Amino acid sequence: RIDIDADPARVWAALTDNPKLARWLSDNARVAARAGGSFRGSVDPEGELLAHIDVFLPGRRLRLIHLPSQALPAAEAGPMVDDLMLEPRESHTLVRVLGSGFPADRDWEPTLRRHQAGWRLSLARLKVYLEKNMDLDVLEAGR
Repeated sequence: RIDIDADPARVWAALTDNPKLARWLSDNARVAARAGGSFRGSVDPEGELLAHIDVFLPGRRLRLIHLPSQALPAAEAGPMVDDLMLEPRESHTLVRVLGSGFPADRDWEPTLRRHQAGWRLSLARLKVYLEKNMDLDVLEAGR
């Protein structure tokens, strides 16, 4: 979780607008922002997150179901999920990423640690991106 000194609309736009997403997450980041859409980006330096968006609640929640990847160890478990939840607070937005469905297998420990650390670093970049008003630069460049 991270507290970001920005309103939920700006945080949501940073998660769902391709030019903004690519500025703070990774150059390859792309999103088809809708229920049934897709999400792609590098959360950790060794892999790329490819996901299906199954829950899309504008300004509140974006749930990503990981698509199978040959770069990951084999898994017998169900779907792996990253659930991004936004909660407005007085002058900021609380952003939580809740991961679930990751195998509790020793082979997965390094992957899970990298994934968790990747989200922590990514959320820190999102915080800086929004609190330094770098998202407003994207708006200005488009005019």
